[in-house]
Amino acid sequence: MLLLLVKLTLAPVLIWLATLATRRWGPAIGGWIAAFPLTSGPVSVFLALEQGREFAAIAAMNSILGIAAAAAFCIVYAKSARRFPWAIVFPCACIAHFLLLFILSLAPSTLPVAIMLAVVILGVALLIVGRPDVQPGPVPSPWWDVPLRMVAAVGVLLLITGIASYIGPKWSGLISPFPVFVAVLGVFAHVQSGSAAAHQLMRGTLIGSFSFVAFFVAVALTVRDVSLPLVYLLATAACLAVNVALLRVVQRR
Repeated sequence: MLLLLVKLTLAPVLIWLATLATRRWGPAIGGWIAAFPLTSGPVSVFLALEQGREFAAIAAMNSILGIAAAAAFCIVYAKSARRFPWAIVFPCACIAHFLLLFILSLAPSTLPVAIMLAVVILGVALLIVGRPDVQPGPVPSPWWDVPLRMVAAVGVLLLITGIASYIGPKWSGLISPFPVFVAVLGVFAHVQSGSAAAHQLMRGTLIGSFSFVAFFVAVALTVRDVSLPLVYLLATAACLAVNVALLRVVQRR
């Protein structure tokens, strides 16, 4: 019962805090924050508790490939938002994500390969996406935006942890980084503030995705042998360190 209660509260609270930050600092920071493992991180914790450390280690390695696949979503959305409405752009971006995810699922199951593929794919994606031509303005949100994101967070968490024993650690890790919140933020930004806002958000997501990689590299390296609180403390520290470093580099440019 306690574990279920934590599942029902942890991810929604993280999403609520991230949403407040997004509204305060705009779509670029929104994308940067949306790339944090706000759902995948709690999923990893519960996989370690419910399925075991070896399961969590394998899932963490595959989560790195999963976030690399999200680069395809960001590229397609950013590049096509200028010409097409969200109802066309969103499904095309989802298809691109799952196509790349399937291709990456065929890669050798080793941590060095996962890291190399993720860093290269995210780096190339960031170059392809580039900066938007115009600076987007603030993105207003309807009252039901935050509740929708919180419900989606709980749904993703319960779904993946519920079916983990059936689909195994590889696919549990691969599907957990699906960009649910990036998609929600992107569609709202696109509809309410135009293609430049959606473009900026996708670019911020790609920048933040490197910290996602750092989080799961730390988990994959430590979860087998280190106490779980320390595992996720170290992973969070690695995530924040990479994110802050990248944000400073981007701001200087």
